Amino acid sequence: MGVSRLQSTFDTDLLTMTVLHAGDQLDHYRIDSLAARSGMASIFRATDLDNGRQVAIKIPHPEVESDPALFDRFRREEDIGKMMDHPGVMKVFADGDRSQVYMVMEWVEGRLLRKIISELHTLPVERTIRITLRILDALDYIHSRGVVHRDLKPENVMVDEHDNIKLIDFGIAGNAGARRITFAKFSPTMGTPDYISPEQVKGQRGDARSDLYALGVMFYEMLTGKVPFSGANPFLIMNDRLLNNPVPPREIDPTITPQLQEIIYRALEREPKNRYASARDFARDLEHPDQVGTTERPEFHNWKDRRTPWAKKALFYALMALIPIVIFGLLLYVARHS
Repeated sequence: MGVSRLQSTFDTDLLTMTVLHAGDQLDHYRIDSLAARSGMASIFRATDLDNGRQVAIKIPHPEVESDPALFDRFRREEDIGKMMDHPGVMKVFADGDRSQVYMVMEWVEGRLLRKIISELHTLPVERTIRITLRILDALDYIHSRGVVHRDLKPENVMVDEHDNIKLIDFGIAGNAGARRITFAKFSPTMGTPDYISPEQVKGQRGDARSDLYALGVMFYEMLTGKVPFSGANPFLIMNDRLLNNPVPPREIDPTITPQLQEIIYRALEREPKNRYASARDFARDLEHPDQVGTTERPEFHNWKDRRTPWAKKALFYALMALIPIVIFGLLLYVARHS
């Protein structure tokens, strides 16, 4: 049997180890159904046989347990979840001894915000503001407890039929004891680059204002159906964020008020010091848009001027190409004068 076939068989065996079926029992939980499966874990709907409570059980794939960085992410999500007690944040339940590694979370009815955006393309203004205010309330709570989500995006927000929300996936969240994770460690498991703040792109840790930036991107997307920055790959998307300005929302949809456009720009300020200082400040403007003063920003006009990082790259490669020429010239000089 070839090496590739052995590896494929091994990978298949690892995956089947995490598979449970309806009716199976895991400690004092009865498995009801498979709810979702990602590259990191399988999530099952289950019933706690001790109290009849519906829960979600998240079981990491074996390869996650064997990878220190990924397993640290799993444990971090669990530890932070146990600290949280807010209707807008997914609860993680503490438990006793377990027969294997897994996380027990509250079961939440609803859909991911990503699915809602994908289906509707754009959301009505009133609904966009309602959902954003509820996310801000949850962010205000976690920020007051020293936690920064750092991976806020529509894929990590659950929305129920009444537009109540739950923040999920605190795997790369930052807190006082968290290990630093920056752009230097960016990988697909850390999510899409569309919502990463400029300071995170630059390799800085980011703080509460980084979450507000990400929510600003989401607010822009819910209103316009587009993300403010784009590119052919993650690096170009993040460079676009550092070098260029987004298309003004009112250019896409003239019915967006100047006040809402101003709120978006305040959330998307490139420098954190110019951004909303807190979730409460952001929420205050959304609750009282009539009190939001508007300014004639340069960004309204220079957004068509697109800059790219290619000039710097061209200079770099030109200098690299000169190195062998310089070395050859030095060797020739030494040979003639020796």
